[in-house]
Amino acid sequence: MGLAEATSEGGPAMSNIPAEMPLFTKTYDFLAWLVPLTNHFPRLHRHTITRRLLEAALDFQESILEANSLRGSGRSERLRAADSYLSKIRLYLRLAHNWHWMNAGQYEHASRLIAELGRLLGGWQRITQA
Repeated sequence: MGLAEATSEGGPAMSNIPAEMPLFTKTYDFLAWLVPLTNHFPRLHRHTITRRLLEAALDFQESILEANSLRGSGRSERLRAADSYLSKIRLYLRLAHNWHWMNAGQYEHASRLIAELGRLLGGWQRITQA
């Protein structure tokens, strides 16, 4: 499968992202869903909570991309960092839901996506440690 075929829902090709790893595609899909959602968060909090949520999500993506280009302890370190960013994303999403910035359906969708990213990341971490 080429990069063009790896994009979801007919979107533009993700250049330089390994299409054979579902974690990369799922992370891209999560970001493509999350960024427009945060445009509806209260303006008052766009420079605090919203910014932190988006930074954690983008840092997660960068960490897994960096991990893919490394081997050994460098890869393990970047995967641990990615896990930390995923925990932050979970926290900020819980807060957004608690403050009614997201409806129940959006929160459920986000939770499913994050759980899947966590499973994929955990699998990669287990393989790396083996």
